[in-house]
Amino acid sequence: MRAEPLALKEQIEQSMGLLRRHLDVETATRRLAELNVKAEDPTLWNDPEEAQKLMRERTQLEEQMGALGKLARELDDAVTLVELGEEAGDPDTEKEGVEGLKAVLKEAQTRQIEALFSGEADGNDTFIEIHSGAGGTESQDWARMLFRMYARWAERKKFKVEVIEETAGEEAGIKSGTILVRGHNAHGWAKTESGVHRLVRISPFDSNARRHTSFASVWVYPVVDDRIEVNINESDCRIDTYRSSGAGGQHVNTTDSAIRITHIPTGIVVACQAERSQHKNRATAWNMLRARLYELELEKREAEANKVAASKTEIGWGHQIRSYVLQPYQLVKDLRTGHTSGTPDEVLDGELDDFMQASLAQRVYGGGPASVEDVE
Repeated sequence: MRAEPLALKEQIEQSMGLLRRHLDVETATRRLAELNVKAEDPTLWNDPEEAQKLMRERTQLEEQMGALGKLARELDDAVTLVELGEEAGDPDTEKEGVEGLKAVLKEAQTRQIEALFSGEADGNDTFIEIHSGAGGTESQDWARMLFRMYARWAERKKFKVEVIEETAGEEAGIKSGTILVRGHNAHGWAKTESGVHRLVRISPFDSNARRHTSFASVWVYPVVDDRIEVNINESDCRIDTYRSSGAGGQHVNTTDSAIRITHIPTGIVVACQAERSQHKNRATAWNMLRARLYELELEKREAEANKVAASKTEIGWGHQIRSYVLQPYQLVKDLRTGHTSGTPDEVLDGELDDFMQASLAQRVYGGGPASVEDVE
């Protein structure tokens, strides 16, 4: 086998070896067999909470074991193609095999990252909330671009996306927006995206075509399910109703069905206008508040562990985690990991996995942040 496919094969085998050790295949196989027996026990659902816990564990183990088996089969198929191509002197078949190896390697590396998801909410659905920052119309347009970027990222990963809230800007873009991303490990993947994102470009709103810098903040927090208890005193909350905003036409809601809940002790504000029913919007808003308070508690724990105060920062210069430069050159750079991309259009179209993998790996393995001055 030639050097390139051989190197790819070795990288894949190394990744799969790490996955097997992390999963502990022998123990996982025994545990899955035990869970399959318990699943057939007619008395299992006498304790619904325990039954749900067992079924979640069973589903997770089946998915992990199935993924390992699928990687092994795809590796064998790709290696076979490469060997057939080399033996027959068929460069097209050999190339197809090499491309297959590259795809398997990417999937194996993705699985390695997912194996690091150890937080109790990493497997949950997630909310992604975006707010425009310093810069007026420019930043509101930038917030809209980020809103679309995360929706496209979720679609690329075959997750489901629901728009929970979207407040239009005065001239263009949005002042704020929240999407709910539903899918396995949605929060685990997105959780490191919280922070301030900076855009540098020639403004489409400036008649003199000058370069502008815009900021928007992203906050990611998990959907809190029944396994996680969050107690909220309703007397600590202020509930406001208002009319949903929209683009106009027959779908505009003419009743005060949108809900905004303010948690007075923390200052956290959540809003939902996704449904025409005030009752449904209220239920969703309460779930969002529970999720935000849970995320706040996680931040406090992390801050104590790291002895670093973690709090919201001003949406402006000096606080950003990632810069997206469209002019005078093309570059996206994560200021925490140093990971870069020379194709901003692809990143803004949802190609975010490499950035997420780098920041997730840094969270586990450590490493210093890049300097803000590295990106003009």
